[in-house]
Amino acid sequence: MPPVLRHHRAALLLAGLALLVAVAALALAACGGSSAAATTTSPSPSGTASATTPSRPSSGTPDFSQLIVATTTSLNDSGLLTDVVQPAFEKAHPSITMKIVAVGSGAAIAMAQAGNADVLLVHSAAAELAFMDGGYGTLRLPFAYNYFTIVGPKSDPAKVASAATAAEAFKQIAAYGESSGKVAFVSRGDASGTNTKELQLWGTAGVTTVPSPAPTPLPEPSGSWYIKTGEGMAATLQVANQKQAYTLSDTATYLADKSNLTIVPLLNKSADLKNEYNVILINQAKFPVVNTAGAEYLASWLVGPEGQTAIAEYGKSKYGQALFFPNSVSTPKTPQK
Repeated sequence: MPPVLRHHRAALLLAGLALLVAVAALALAACGGSSAAATTTSPSPSGTASATTPSRPSSGTPDFSQLIVATTTSLNDSGLLTDVVQPAFEKAHPSITMKIVAVGSGAAIAMAQAGNADVLLVHSAAAELAFMDGGYGTLRLPFAYNYFTIVGPKSDPAKVASAATAAEAFKQIAAYGESSGKVAFVSRGDASGTNTKELQLWGTAGVTTVPSPAPTPLPEPSGSWYIKTGEGMAATLQVANQKQAYTLSDTATYLADKSNLTIVPLLNKSADLKNEYNVILINQAKFPVVNTAGAEYLASWLVGPEGQTAIAEYGKSKYGQALFFPNSVSTPKTPQK
């Protein structure tokens, strides 16, 4: 096991993971990096990402020549994975091809629960904790964060820019939508981490009523002022732009698409807009086909000095600011409010 991971979890857990990695590494050496017949998915070319969810048998031996990374569209759309992470990983481990499957966090976690992914890169705290509690994951580490941003028309009819918190801004957006009769908010509506955060904010704002215990999915607002795309972040930004409406975006995807948009950032960096990304290793005891060795290598790079430096620098030359902040610290046991 790469030493950087040993500082993030208890010794017994890491010892068990190290044994899995050692066994996997020996198998990789024995097969010379060849693909195992049990895996049915095909690797994507370097620098590309797939939205197609792969399927593979839950039993058999791992395909050590491929690493299936299930991730959120907002993380992938920023370019961090295909421009930085994938090239660095494949250069360090030329016998392993990274296959990026970019879907919402909810769909990515569902992939892992079905044994169809080797590692998760997601940002939906409550769903991640449920995944860990169910025994599907063995290690969950933060590696980056940024802030969600409420974007909308420059005229800002709901006065979002003057709000002290995101919850206050959401309350003002709902009031504007109900009074104007116009489409005021465009939701992803795709059970992604961004969509889950949005629904949490409607509840905090008092626009929706969230029973206890909270259901999954959370309640959404009603009314013609609220529409859903069922798409990823980049597509949802385009619809919001066409409607001149508000939406909740991760900062990275907004900056990546900024040149094609007239809607602008109106509120960010409030405490209730922090957006943390975690890498989760999948339990090989449940799914023997999981490429634990490759997942360990990726996690080690993300939380190690090289990965953290790359994350801190990404976006500065192109956008004039970093798209993410490095975040290799202990993961909180409960989701941040």
